[in-house]
Amino acid sequence: MAGGKETPRQKMIGMMYLVLTAMLALQVSSAIIEKFVLLNNSLELSSGAANKINQETVLKIKAAVEKSGSRAADVAVLNQADDVRKSSADIINEINTLKQEIITSAGGGLNEQGGIKNPQEEAKVGELMIGGKKNGKAYKLKQDLNAFTDRLSSMNPTKFQSIAMDGKEDPVTKTSVDQRNKDFAELNFAETPVAAALAVLSQKQTDIRRMESEVLSYLASKVGATDIKFDRILAMISADAKTVVAGTKFKGDMFIAASASGITPRMSLNGAGVKVENGVGKIEFTAQGGGYNAEGIARHELSGAISFPTPSGRDTTVNLKQEYFVVKPTYQIETGTLPPLYLGCANKLSIQSPALGALWAPSFTTDGGEIINSGQKGKFTIVPNRAQLTLTVSNQGSVLGTDGFRVRLVPKPTIEIRINGSSYDERRGIAANTARSVQVVALPDESFKTFSPEDARFRVSSIQVSLARGARRIGNPITLNGGGSISSLAQQAEPGDRYVIEVLKVERQNFKGAVSEVEMGQIIRPVTLN
Repeated sequence: MAGGKETPRQKMIGMMYLVLTAMLALQVSSAIIEKFVLLNNSLELSSGAANKINQETVLKIKAAVEKSGSRAADVAVLNQADDVRKSSADIINEINTLKQEIITSAGGGLNEQGGIKNPQEEAKVGELMIGGKKNGKAYKLKQDLNAFTDRLSSMNPTKFQSIAMDGKEDPVTKTSVDQRNKDFAELNFAETPVAAALAVLSQKQTDIRRMESEVLSYLASKVGATDIKFDRILAMISADAKTVVAGTKFKGDMFIAASASGITPRMSLNGAGVKVENGVGKIEFTAQGGGYNAEGIARHELSGAISFPTPSGRDTTVNLKQEYFVVKPTYQIETGTLPPLYLGCANKLSIQSPALGALWAPSFTTDGGEIINSGQKGKFTIVPNRAQLTLTVSNQGSVLGTDGFRVRLVPKPTIEIRINGSSYDERRGIAANTARSVQVVALPDESFKTFSPEDARFRVSSIQVSLARGARRIGNPITLNGGGSISSLAQQAEPGDRYVIEVLKVERQNFKGAVSEVEMGQIIRPVTLN
């Protein structure tokens, strides 16, 4: 394969942990943070291995130039290769400095076992990388990454895609209402634990090594360095984890890797063909769940095959198997329990994933109402239209789970009588010659008002007021729009009489401004006159 490419095993290991990361549970736990640490360690190992192979490619170019007599055109190619290595080293070192700052300032440094003290810390990551006024270090990093990409694109036949995209540019997030308006810093470092932030930066380093490898391979082809077949044999170790606790076992695989830049291998995975670009197979699939153990982890196995021509002209095939693990997807509703929903009302919910950080791009559907997106990640409004409904939660197209909700009817309001603007006290009554106005108000249930204030707007729109003396009605009753003057009745009132107030109509205005009548039954309230 091309001199700057990783071995199939290295690529398989990298893919395994990327699949694992994409399916991580949505609650912060020490087990999940350890998976992020494991992912970061694996990416760092992969980047380090690629660095060695890229250096070998430069040595091949140098050997080919010397063999051809150090012609001026070939020397210029060698100088370009050295320039590529220097540019890559500069940006890699910049990222290493950022990672160290995150470990020190956000993660609290390292403990006695060499692990990060506070790998779950999120706020300090945001302060360092985003900043209060979007002046964090991720913004300079974006500029430097784009400058590096442009520089290497100028030396390559095809232009490289940016590895520091904003939400509206990233193919994964540009269609997401919650993610597309975020910039590079917010997309990758907002609400992101230390361990996940380090993994994000390590992934950028592997992307840098990948671009460096492609450019070096192209430069090698210009001086004939790609004609060499399997001329470099490397001894390598792939460790399960680079950092281990004292007293525990270090586990890994030791193997040799051979590279050849003049062939294009054929690859397959689980029986299906794999697209090969510049000698590297591009693997992408949706991890399937099921068969989880007690800890919510399912073991799966990949079966791959790589075929390539030998010097004799006959093809040879190398088979490989690689296990990977899928974590059962979970998420948490902000309240911690499933709250009751109210029929026809704006019920605001928030479902979050602190652990996934930038990988959290949820969408929601329901079989019993309307979903209204808020534009904020994980926050939305659900308007039920039936007594029970289910809510389906997905993340980047994968269904994570379905929850059932009970739906309550809107509680009826409490009716309050006010005489001359003050609440009427049934125990004391009111002097006959002082009552001049009546108002009837509908007070919402306090818990309902707290949960959905925009739907708790009640009003009494029609009442009838009569003056009664014993069993007789005095004068004609008055119909009012919820309240008003009763002077015409007051002129006839005597001590011992009573006003009889009948509530004719109560209405409620919902969050959309629509007004509907509330069924209250017959409500008649007497007002005793002293």
